Amino acid sequence: MVTRQMPNLHDIFELMQFKKPELNARKRRLDAALTIYDLRTIAKRRTPAAAFDYTDGAAEGELSIARARQAFEDVEFHPGILKPAPSVDMSTEILGGPSALPFGIAPTGFTRLMQTEGEIAGAGAAGAAGIPFTLSTLGTTSIEDVKKTNPQGRNWFQLYVMREREISYALTRRAAAAGFDTLFFTVDTPVAGARLRDKRNGFSIPPQLTLGTIINAIPRPWWWIDFLTTPKLEFASLSTTGGTVGELLDAAMDPTISYDDLEIIRGMWPGKIVIKGVQNVEDSKKLIDLGVDGIVLSNHGGRQLDRAPIPFRLLPEVVREVGKDATVMVDTGIMNGADIVASLALGAKFTLIGRAYLYGLMAGGRQGVDRTIEILRSEIERTMKLLGVSSLGELEPKHVTQLTRLTPVGAPAPARAPRARAASSR
Repeated sequence: MVTRQMPNLHDIFELMQFKKPELNARKRRLDAALTIYDLRTIAKRRTPAAAFDYTDGAAEGELSIARARQAFEDVEFHPGILKPAPSVDMSTEILGGPSALPFGIAPTGFTRLMQTEGEIAGAGAAGAAGIPFTLSTLGTTSIEDVKKTNPQGRNWFQLYVMREREISYALTRRAAAAGFDTLFFTVDTPVAGARLRDKRNGFSIPPQLTLGTIINAIPRPWWWIDFLTTPKLEFASLSTTGGTVGELLDAAMDPTISYDDLEIIRGMWPGKIVIKGVQNVEDSKKLIDLGVDGIVLSNHGGRQLDRAPIPFRLLPEVVREVGKDATVMVDTGIMNGADIVASLALGAKFTLIGRAYLYGLMAGGRQGVDRTIEILRSEIERTMKLLGVSSLGELEPKHVTQLTRLTPVGAPAPARAPRARAASSR
């Protein structure tokens, strides 16, 4: 029998610790976000559909982005036991400089559309966290203003090759003059992918008001107040506006981009040069043999060719072929710090986040980007501790198995363990 007694009021009060209410609504909602998907939920609630879908969507059936995220979820980790890792070092050297964490912010176009702080929030948060920030050719903040925002941090510039080559050359010279240390020469956008959400939403640049957009905006007045009371939304590096994103890309980009263009830009750029948008082993080998400083395995976040190769699935083979000393980076589909840890274990030197950063931006401006970085940082740290590794250099392929859902026709099926014979009842 359990002995019962009258409750002691002192004991009750000790158990009842009331949490101090958070009066700042932005901080309250960001503190409640425990994952990047939580930030996505907040972002969707606070952002008009056309702007949210521009960020969240991908090309055609959106199979590439779904497969990329699924590939990260289909990871099995193999922790070591009795290997204490009370503290972990998440810092790394990448492209000749330091990064406090093994990821940087990827280039994103028209960023102030999502939330008016745009690239200023991204560059500021990256600088505070000690990680690189990448400005897109299609960014909405100038090269010089990003440098002002992040004067001591690492700024990278992503370059598209335009039909009017002098535009690309001028941007290259401006980024170099501003002290950007790395150029991302992007090769996966000779023409625009078919981004059907944008077409269905009637999304254009500059945004056009329709009855549907007005109805969708009614419960989101804060977005429109920000939009209408801040500087005009336009490309900071380009003068071309008017039309859907696809139409603008098709008008500006050149499908004849070639290795000759790479050689010209390479001759102009004084810093590191990285090729972004590599999607097969053959191209990876050729680029590394040419002596580029790095490659990014990427299918543009699934926004170009739908059903393109999954960068994370491609990673082990590329690392095997180009050597463990080559600077191979990966993006597309990263939504958790564990995705970053898995990539590093399979040989990536660095990773880039795009949508994850934008979800934070839409959820809460600069504070939301800070929250994105903090969530990923804590997930990386926890995953490393649970694996029993104290530094990024200790991560190895033995820590990760990529589980298979999609097997190419003609490829050998994974070996199955022999089935145990059922015990006979006779």
